[in-house]
Amino acid sequence: MGKPTGFLEFDRQAEGYEAVESRLTHYREFVPHLADDQAKTQGARCMDCGIPFCNSGCPVNNNIPDFNDAVYRGNWREAIEVLHSTNNFPEMTGRICPAPCEAACTLGINAAAVGIKSLERAIIDKAGENGWVLPQPAAQKTGKKVAVVGSGPAGLAAAQQLARVGHDVTVFEKNAAIGGLMRYGIPDFKLDKRLIDWRAAQLATEGVKFVTKTLVGTDVPKGVVCDAKKVIAPAKLMKDFDAVVLAGGSETPRDLPIPGRELAGVHFALEFLIPQNKQVGGGKKNPINAKGRHVVVIGGGDTGSDCVGTSNRHGAASVTQFELLPQPPEQENKPLVWPYWPNKMRTSSSHDEGCTRDWSIATKEFIGVNGQLTALKCVRLDWQGGKPTEIAGSEFEIKADLVFLAMGFTNPIASVLDGFAVAKDARGNANASTEDYVTSVPKVFAAGDMRRGQSLVVWAIREGRQCARAVDEFLMGASTLPR
Repeated sequence: MGKPTGFLEFDRQAEGYEAVESRLTHYREFVPHLADDQAKTQGARCMDCGIPFCNSGCPVNNNIPDFNDAVYRGNWREAIEVLHSTNNFPEMTGRICPAPCEAACTLGINAAAVGIKSLERAIIDKAGENGWVLPQPAAQKTGKKVAVVGSGPAGLAAAQQLARVGHDVTVFEKNAAIGGLMRYGIPDFKLDKRLIDWRAAQLATEGVKFVTKTLVGTDVPKGVVCDAKKVIAPAKLMKDFDAVVLAGGSETPRDLPIPGRELAGVHFALEFLIPQNKQVGGGKKNPINAKGRHVVVIGGGDTGSDCVGTSNRHGAASVTQFELLPQPPEQENKPLVWPYWPNKMRTSSSHDEGCTRDWSIATKEFIGVNGQLTALKCVRLDWQGGKPTEIAGSEFEIKADLVFLAMGFTNPIASVLDGFAVAKDARGNANASTEDYVTSVPKVFAAGDMRRGQSLVVWAIREGRQCARAVDEFLMGASTLPR
């Protein structure tokens, strides 16, 4: 694939970054895609490795060597056709996916992996710029109606696949615009929301109907943002549609019920990130302002990193991020873990903008004065055999005006699943298998976070596509859609 000796001749070509002092002044994307010659060089590094582990490392099983080779040869239209054959939304994954494909790259065993993610983004950006991404409406209608609950990546992927084989698809979204946590949870500086609008227009032309500000179910738990002005009973969807796909996100945030939790200044991460995204999109001003304040982010994942980057753009006096788990190694043991996703130190662009990070930290108490947060009481942990113990005498306090709880999400909104009387697994997700994605209730299917729990956008796209095939088989007895 590519140039047979390219992996010996060329180094990995990374995307560039706008300077920190400049990008902190705005919320726009600051990572330009590769130029054509850079992409060609990157494609040339793809080895003729015999067994492309990158394909299986990618949750949607992208045909990576094929589009790498097409880019190397300058055949960009072929590259986007190959990419779209497995991935409905490469403009999303090319920006926000952690790239497990690169961890599985054969070249990565003893050298820098091929920059697959940057090539994916370069391909879709060029295709968009040249008008090659066109609607694909069905040649004929089936007369079957499908409701999709949730407009995140799983719901949109399922909706697009089902519409393209002729079903009438309606997507229900509780918030004001479609996109789920891609729109509301991920900051604009990582994912320009115009990309979601662009895809939404394509889906609408393909026949997908969108019903926003509409909650399916009865209520939402604390920490979940909801713009709904209308409520639809699950029973009505069961009556009006031939099949229902539950594809909402895992939105119930993990709480930290310690003394002082009620203090002003302690927030779930999305209580900060969602209003900020709405403000950037032209909505009301974010009620939480980190300017001049000492911010502590509890949780070391992507959501925590997004809180760091947003706080820095507000002009926070300081930003500290705590993680309960031990600090990972700077470099993974490749012979031990390849081609699987490695545990290693990862530093995001938000961390580079200014952040003090610390690991093996447990927060014991939120301290406040007159109902307002002023500090955290913490303790250091010793991890042995996968279990933590508090280190005697290691207690300390840190000044904090704002705390953002970014410790992950426990399960989807229970009232949705309960409204359909769907059986749940031990973690509160819909109990359905990847064989047919059907729940305990006939004609009700579940995919993405709703079924598997909190996960990646790329996993949601995979499940949405596979669920669409299962629904099509259920409705028509057979399906031409790919798994």
